[in-house]
Amino acid sequence: MLELLLQGGMFIDIALFAVLVEFVVLVVLGRRGRTRMRPLDVAGHLLAGALLLLALRVAVNGGDIVWVVALMTASLPAHLYDLWRRAAR
Repeated sequence: MLELLLQGGMFIDIALFAVLVEFVVLVVLGRRGRTRMRPLDVAGHLLAGALLLLALRVAVNGGDIVWVVALMTASLPAHLYDLWRRAAR
């Protein structure tokens, strides 16, 4: 079973789904006033990690290296945006 999860990259899909659930939960909690994080804070916080997970998924499944590099490169501005939002508080 574990080998099946590792082979096709299903563990990455599970992690991406967890990131999506975390995003939805944090946005809902933010709209209800239970956290100070606004949707853009949440998106900035999670986007860099999600892009890196997507790059890993492409690499594990033998995808084109151009996509791996593009996704990894896209994670940098997302990370910098997250840092900028945190520093602005």
